[in-house]
Amino acid sequence: MSVDTPGRGGPVAAAGWRVLVVESCGKEGEGLVQGLRRHGHEVDRVETGGAALQAYAEADLVLIDLELPDLDGLEVCRGIRSAGDVPVIAVTSRGSELDRVLGLQAGADDYLVKPYGFRELMARMEAVMRRARPRPSTARTITRGPLHIDAAARQVTLDGQDVDLTRKEFDLLYLLASHPDTVIPRKQLMQQVWGDSWSRRTVDTHVSSLRNKLGASDWVITIRGVGFRFGRG
Repeated sequence: MSVDTPGRGGPVAAAGWRVLVVESCGKEGEGLVQGLRRHGHEVDRVETGGAALQAYAEADLVLIDLELPDLDGLEVCRGIRSAGDVPVIAVTSRGSELDRVLGLQAGADDYLVKPYGFRELMARMEAVMRRARPRPSTARTITRGPLHIDAAARQVTLDGQDVDLTRKEFDLLYLLASHPDTVIPRKQLMQQVWGDSWSRRTVDTHVSSLRNKLGASDWVITIRGVGFRFGRG
């Protein structure tokens, strides 16, 4: 086992964070998840880079192994960093100086080589979160005029009426609404919402369906040749 997990009598964090663990090895991943939960953190775990790009926006901190079955971890770090400022710590067996440099250049806030001690990991998490605060976090609820988006409940209402969206339609709308003044490139949107299974037709179909359900084309604006941005309805 690469992680020196603490005993149940260890100190518990005063305020837990939402931590996303990106680890494909079941034994290591579960050990890390259990250790973090014992310290008072809310933890989710995914095993692929595609899943990480879909889930990271809900996290306060991402712990990512760079050896993933679908995408290179460096690519995932770049994707997370290009879209926001969620802190990322690379936790990996890649231990050379070049590996560390590449990891930090890809957007990781810190770099920890396996095997490592759990106390060191906790100390690095604390240090990264200190540097990250204060920082604007992605809103859990977003209200734009008559449109209300609740990320925790994954619920959308328009003029007080529920809008029945599929999972991907919700993810698409929430991503755009979280960056209301930003044009999101098509490729970035596809990677974050669909991971490694998407096509241009898939995106266009979901955008069209989303517009129909919201009853107006102005909630999702197409920027030809670039991508999409959130509109005013």
